[in-house]
Amino acid sequence: MKQTSVVDEVTRAAVELFASRGYANTSVQQVVEAAGVTKGALYHYFQSKDDLLFGIYERLLSLQTEHLNAIVERGEPTAETLRAVCVDVIETSVDHLLEGTVFFRSAHMLSAPRQQEVTRRRRAYHDTFAGLIEAGQAEGLYRTDVPVAVLVAHFFSDVHYLSHWYSPEGPEDKTVLANQLTDLFLVSISAASAGPAGSAPAVRPHATSAVEG
Repeated sequence: MKQTSVVDEVTRAAVELFASRGYANTSVQQVVEAAGVTKGALYHYFQSKDDLLFGIYERLLSLQTEHLNAIVERGEPTAETLRAVCVDVIETSVDHLLEGTVFFRSAHMLSAPRQQEVTRRRRAYHDTFAGLIEAGQAEGLYRTDVPVAVLVAHFFSDVHYLSHWYSPEGPEDKTVLANQLTDLFLVSISAASAGPAGSAPAVRPHATSAVEG
């Protein structure tokens, strides 16, 4: 079995088992049996079950970060860039709905070093996302009466709970959904939606605010 095959099969089996049985109730032995590999093969790529849970999220976060950077590097106007980023993070979250569900349900069980790494990676993504909002505020596109941290959390809270109410088998596909949620978000943060004068200062989101996909 090729390297990518082992990693993919182990990850697939882990996601399915963690989703159906729960992370705490799933053993490494059950993962290797479901994946059709040996423990030695699993431990060649994952040092522990903790490492496996982190890897599930890391793959999704890496994918979304690559997309984010590519979209920003296109150098399009701020409004188009932010819209493209929002659509992408929703679509990729739908594509990996089970992985996101498993992680957000079990993230608190990660070891302290892994939780710190997740926080660092999420913060880097959020800083770029927040930077787009701040650029739009400077251009007069987005409201400044609500802290940037709240605007970021507002968007990602919808992403976090996708698995609670969205089904890929439903009447709306991921592209329709992504555009609907993005439209709602962008309307809510537009300058035209701002409250009365005397706005609150825009601030960076803290690590405990929102998550990207």
